Amino acid sequence: MTTLASVGSTSPFIGLFGTVWGIYHALVGIGVSGSASIDKVAGPVGEALIMTAFGLAVAIPAVLAYNAISHGNKSVIIQLNRFASQLHAYYLTGTVHTKAG
Repeated sequence: MTTLASVGSTSPFIGLFGTVWGIYHALVGIGVSGSASIDKVAGPVGEALIMTAFGLAVAIPAVLAYNAISHGNKSVIIQLNRFASQLHAYYLTGTVHTKAG
């Protein structure tokens, strides 16, 4: 759970770091060549967009898996609490008390 939460929360920022890195390289290419031509900008910006997409491609499944596992854990905890309550009531009274529904 901790790993999924960490991956889900940090990967978009790693993707954004890749975006900033790609834009930086595009600006350096423009500065070195002295002209803002499409060939100086397209490669690094394209790489930056791919890095952003990779960050999201990792983050979205991690967050969805975290939410699914968290929901499953909550359901199990509710069932265990219900069982513990019924077991406690049985030990106190000697009879089984169940709630309808």
